Amino acid sequence: MELWEKTAESRRVFDGVLLRLDVDQVALPDGETAVREVVRHPGGVCVLPLHDDGTVSVVRQFRYPYKEIVTELPAGKLEPGEDPFAAIQRELSEETGFTAGEWHDMGLFYPTPGYTDERLHLYFARKLRPGAAHPDQDEFLECERLSLDQLLDQVMDGTLKDGKTIALVLKVRRFLDLEGTR
Repeated sequence: MELWEKTAESRRVFDGVLLRLDVDQVALPDGETAVREVVRHPGGVCVLPLHDDGTVSVVRQFRYPYKEIVTELPAGKLEPGEDPFAAIQRELSEETGFTAGEWHDMGLFYPTPGYTDERLHLYFARKLRPGAAHPDQDEFLECERLSLDQLLDQVMDGTLKDGKTIALVLKVRRFLDLEGTR
């Protein structure tokens, strides 16, 4: 069965600082038409920085859409044309002050495929070296360290709600299990 939808018409209805919104008319596989609203996003990066003592650096910050403080792994958006690996090195340093001597690419994550084209590149970092954090001017966050087991417990009990953090905690835990270094 054919699953592809073909764009018949696309109209930009919003062009903001971070996001754009397109409203598209599409031809469905059965010949009917439908409307698709697509939030265009530049993409982002996320890292799980694992310290030698088994703890993970996380950040806590106020997330305006939810009106709450959210615990997350260090992450950030891609600048136009920016290499994801360069972006995650920058974000780790900005948010935590750490740099890493070992990196693993943990793949790509589609956070909300129903209405956005956002792609998040996931990384795992070890052999961390301390430095001074230097967050963006409009970024206010607290860094703390939790064990990987604590993070996994928070994923399972629903305390951790951030999708990219949940996905990366589970992926790294499985990676370490397969590696035999848990």
